[in-house]
This record gives sequence, C-alpha cells and structure tokens, in this order.
Amino acid sequence: ASVYTDPSSAKATALPSAMAAAASFDPSVAGAFGDIIADEMHNLALHEFEAPGMNLARLPILGRNFEYFGEDPFVAGTMSVAEIKAIQDKGLIAMSKHYVANEQETNRMTIQTSVKDRQILRELYLLPFEMSVKDGKVASIMCAYNYVNGQPSCESKEILTDVLRKEWGFQGATVSDYMGVKELVTRHSLAANDKEAALQAVKAG
Repeated sequence: ASVYTDPSSAKATALPSAMAAAASFDPSVAGAFGDIIADEMHNLALHEFEAPGMNLARLPILGRNFEYFGEDPFVAGTMSVAEIKAIQDKGLIAMSKHYVANEQETNRMTIQTSVKDRQILRELYLLPFEMSVKDGKVASIMCAYNYVNGQPSCESKEILTDVLRKEWGFQGATVSDYMGVKELVTRHSLAANDKEAALQAVKAG
C-alpha cells in the first residue's frame, strides 16, 4: 500500500479509471463519478478539479490512458460533459485537459504534433474539448506541453483564441500544464525570461 500512498496525501475515494467508466457507454456513470469527486472536493476545501482528461487513448503505450475516456472522440466528449456538469453543478470548477493533441507519453513535453489536415484535427482531437465547452460549459481548460502544427499549445493563438474563444465562445480560464509557460524559456527558447513567456501566453489566449 505504501507504493500508492503517502502520509501527506489527502484521504479520498479511489475510483475506477476513466476508461473503465467510458466502457459503460453510460454518461450517468461519469456523472456519478463527478458527484463523488465534487463531494470530496468540498470535504477537502478544494475548488478546482484538474480533470477530466479528454485526450484520445489511441496508443496502447500512452502512460496516462487510465485518465482518459478511450479512443473515440464522441464518447470521450460525452462522458467528459457528464462529469463536468456534475462537478460544476455543486459550485466547483472542472478543467478540460490536455488541450490539444497530447496523445503520447514519450517526449510528451516536447513532441512536435503535426495534424495538418484541419478536418482531422477538429473531428478527432478538438471534438471532446469543443463538447466540453459548448455542452458542458466547462469553466477552465489546460493547454498542453506539446507543439501543435509548429507552435507550443500554450502559445498558439490559433487554438487558444481563434478556435477556443472566438469559434466556441469559451469565456473561462485557460491554465498551462504545470510548467508549460515557463518552458517557453527553459525548453523551447521562445522567450527570454518568465515575464516575456507569460506575456506571450496571455496574448495567445
């Protein structure tokens, strides 16, 4: 048990994986997950849930497949929307992640994802996120580490402003994946310092 716990860890229910929930093909299962999660968030005085993860489990070696709702974008979107609504109906914030096309574990922080066919980008990778915005009214979205068509996700005006805000009407908060903005300096060499990196990310959306 010590492998999975730490004395400093908060006590919470260990739910089945998101993929297990998706295997039910029943949005009410995801909604029930959301209810439990929301109740325990209130108990722990937490206000934002850094999930659901809605990347597509298209690679069997993707290390975080257990967090995702399978390989079908419509199923992933449908289950995510149910979980988001259950959480936010209790006055909390859900966060759709990792936006977008962050579908492999190896080099996931630096991978240059290329989806030049915009129809494929929209019908596969963007669809769950679009559903979370339009149907789930998600309050927060996490931009990913990876590049998408030549730009880091957290610095891409195309996906953060043109698609997310202008097309879909998202009005919530966009948050970087952990060190995603800082790595514009340290890993990508696209900004001279943290202040410049933050400014670039804000301008992108």
